[in-house]
Amino acid sequence: MGNIIALVGRPNVGKSTLFNRLTESRDAIVDQVSGVTRDRHYGQSDWNGIFFSVIDTGGYVKNSDDIFEKEIQRQVELAVGEADVILFLTDIQEGISPLDEEVAQMLRKSNKTVILVANKVDDNLHIPQIAEFYSLGIKKVFGISSINGSGTGELLDEIVTMIENQPIEVIPDLPRIAVVGRPNVGKSSLINVLLEEDKLIVTDIAGTTRDSIFTRYQRFGFDFFLVDTAGLRKKTKVNEDIEFYSVMRSVRAIENSDVCVLMLDAADGLEAQDLNIFSLVVRNNKGVVIVVNKWDLIEKTTQTHKEFEDRIREKIAPFTDVPIIFTSVTEKQRVIKAIELAIEVYKNRKQRITTSKLNDVLLPFFHENPPPAYKGKYINIKYVTQLPKDTPMFVFFCNLPQYIRESYTRFVENKMREFYNFTGVPIHLFFRKK
Repeated sequence: MGNIIALVGRPNVGKSTLFNRLTESRDAIVDQVSGVTRDRHYGQSDWNGIFFSVIDTGGYVKNSDDIFEKEIQRQVELAVGEADVILFLTDIQEGISPLDEEVAQMLRKSNKTVILVANKVDDNLHIPQIAEFYSLGIKKVFGISSINGSGTGELLDEIVTMIENQPIEVIPDLPRIAVVGRPNVGKSSLINVLLEEDKLIVTDIAGTTRDSIFTRYQRFGFDFFLVDTAGLRKKTKVNEDIEFYSVMRSVRAIENSDVCVLMLDAADGLEAQDLNIFSLVVRNNKGVVIVVNKWDLIEKTTQTHKEFEDRIREKIAPFTDVPIIFTSVTEKQRVIKAIELAIEVYKNRKQRITTSKLNDVLLPFFHENPPPAYKGKYINIKYVTQLPKDTPMFVFFCNLPQYIRESYTRFVENKMREFYNFTGVPIHLFFRKK
């Protein structure tokens, strides 16, 4: 199961800097001006092999003097609704502000796992000031510097301990399909078309820990779970920030799924936010089917279909071996076909190839197409095996793995996709010393 860590707190306490450190990225805009984070920011992090998603809620505060308080209250409520662990950031150099006290009060009432992070402990002089933050009533307090990284190791150790202590949900071993995408692309309509056919076949299984809902679908020979999407769940009482809420839901649904049906609006094509969601699916090693919805509203020539598909593949490169289907959910066109493709992708993701069969096919190929020599040294790939993982991963044992270039790895992946059907599935190749 996935785990979501949300960073909350008033503006300019260092949420974006900590986000960048945890996700080892520079995705968030970091600036001294309060409220500068505008886009949604989410990324994946891992610590000692435990993976989790990080959401920087700083993007949900609008830059206006009189509504900061209201906006922060809203982001905290949303984070409380969806996150597994909440990191409440404060600024040790500025001390405790009235806004910190209000956020702390909301978090104390939430019954969620909360860690108070006193940030900007940039030197030893500030360490004694950590003690005053216990007055906010949060039991776990960590002093860190998100700029230089001090204290973040201990914080991550604590986060991982909390994640590992959560109960595991037991769900029957069926394909788990999530419908994801931007707001208003037709996700709820697609789910309704599927579920309103026959209400008797729907069984909701509520998760033990986070109210994840898996709706079982058994019809037309299908048997799978639709995963935790906004259309399946009761609306929260929170006054929703649509953008932020949709991202929280997307992250949760992606992490709980095997295959994601990414819906696009035909009028918009594949936009930056769609690409973000696609990247999140791929980073989480999930299968993917791209569904271009509202295709009935597009004026078409004989080439429209191909040109549209080519533009999508150009944007999602280098992972282009993805099924793309054009639908009209309102007209019930090709909805079942989209689900058939998702089930095919699920099977592709689950397939296991024996070591003997892999080597029978790939070793002759490597003999004819060896990796380029490096500094006069020849690389000899001895054998290959598939790892026992949820998603296809292969290890190639060779004499000089450090000299394998990314271009060759991509060449091998493309060949493997020709030999075996991994359409819609990210695959990983590792070169190791024999």
